[in-house]
Amino acid sequence: MEYDVVIVGGGPAGLSAAIKLKQLAAETGKDVSVVVLEKGGEPGAHILSGAIMDPKALTELFPNWKELGAPLNTPVTEDEILVLTETSAIRTPNWLVPKCFHNEGNYIISLGNVTRWLAQQAEALGVEVFPGFTAAEVLYNDDGSVKGVATGNMGVNREGEASPSFQIGMELHAKYTLFAEGARGHLGKQMIAKYELDKGKDPQSYGIGIKELWEIDPKHHKPGLVVHTTGWPMMDQYAGSFLYHLENNQVAVGYVVGLAYENPYISPFEEFQRFKTHPAIRTYFEGAKRISYGARAITAGGLQSLPKLTFPGGALIGCDAGFLNMSRIKGSHAAIKTGMLAATAAFDAVTADRQHDELIAYSAAFEASWLHEELHIARNVKPLLKRGAYGAPLVWIDQVLLRGKAPWTLHHSTPDHACLRPASEFTPINYPKPDGKLTFDRLSSVFISNTNHAEDQPIHLTLKDASVPVNVNLAKYAGPESRYCPAGVYEFVKTEEGADRLQINAQNCVHCKTCDIKDPTQNIVWVTPEGGGGPNYSSM
Repeated sequence: MEYDVVIVGGGPAGLSAAIKLKQLAAETGKDVSVVVLEKGGEPGAHILSGAIMDPKALTELFPNWKELGAPLNTPVTEDEILVLTETSAIRTPNWLVPKCFHNEGNYIISLGNVTRWLAQQAEALGVEVFPGFTAAEVLYNDDGSVKGVATGNMGVNREGEASPSFQIGMELHAKYTLFAEGARGHLGKQMIAKYELDKGKDPQSYGIGIKELWEIDPKHHKPGLVVHTTGWPMMDQYAGSFLYHLENNQVAVGYVVGLAYENPYISPFEEFQRFKTHPAIRTYFEGAKRISYGARAITAGGLQSLPKLTFPGGALIGCDAGFLNMSRIKGSHAAIKTGMLAATAAFDAVTADRQHDELIAYSAAFEASWLHEELHIARNVKPLLKRGAYGAPLVWIDQVLLRGKAPWTLHHSTPDHACLRPASEFTPINYPKPDGKLTFDRLSSVFISNTNHAEDQPIHLTLKDASVPVNVNLAKYAGPESRYCPAGVYEFVKTEEGADRLQINAQNCVHCKTCDIKDPTQNIVWVTPEGGGGPNYSSM
């Protein structure tokens, strides 16, 4: 199938790029063919974010988004930042709160619902949106430029053989291919390696965000209230929480842990469950009901870790490149903006009869944009936060006293997976057992994420060397994959002979990509499962 532009990923970045292409075509009376491939069963199915949205970029894309019914229903009314000790909570005075944490004019949203709305707008403009189709392989021209992508075959069994329901994948060729897969994109990762897009850049830095959606007692509900916390339970490690009060008595609660942690016994999932037991937090959930659960990696390195954005025949947009503003804990506005910028460059190229070259106008437009200025102000926040307990006050100095205008730029050279230290240097952490009311186990959590994969399909969590999990990860690091995975995918079990082996419960995978990032030997490689598999998040 031939298109002018193929977009891999139907999230905010990919859909905004598609919409902008069609808007430009309509304005100029020209025809540009655009297709969006989305691996989830529907647009928004795999979208997980806090989320608070700055509507700035959306307003540029759709000035009349309110009239069009965009689901931005809950304006922020109040910000609270709490510093937690084990038993108390200290509220930060407003005058001490950095500007980046002020949310006047922003909205508490379900990014999944916003994505579904964007998909409707895209289709109304003539964009072809193919949900349930994974872009499994990049196709290249003879000169090394990107030709397009191939979707994965459907109906392949565990042995790699065609089943009675087998359907061969499609090749989609394009003049330009935009990669918008989100954090740690499977194909974006390949593009960065193939074209050395990260040469001269800091290693990318990630976090894992774990989120639950609750329906709470109306007496505890304050629509528009935003609460962020730092401190307990991870006092000497970069981590923090959020509670966002949406409409309909719903509260989104989540915990973000930086993946540069050293202690292999840390379990981000268990730390999140422990966080909810804090006296200042648990009162919100008295008489409440947990509705949904999910987890997703966050690309958080900022400007110093941003790879080169373009290569022959394509470009990276949104979190596939890493445009999230860590200081503001926001990325959806950046995803929309970069999708628009790349779309404009691609439209100009296609209508000038160009193809398969570099969209250098996209990089130039980003460097001249308000988004680049915003990320430049925030450039030192993530490096400072990686300095443990001293990070928060240093961020305050950088963002409040210096207003992000420090004459220096901080760097780091250690990727997250290389930060893990041997288990012999630490003591195992005994986490409390879940009570099933406020705290939960992984499997009951995965159940309410509506995660599903075809049982007999090939395992999409692949190992470069099958001996490494036991001989290295278990022996040296006490099997950290059994703890950093928030879905119970990795489990060390005994064989009949009493030997250890790694069992991969791929059907549990929520596509968070944490294993692909944090595996200390980089032996685990996440590849695309059959289209439509994975979580099916509702209002997340």
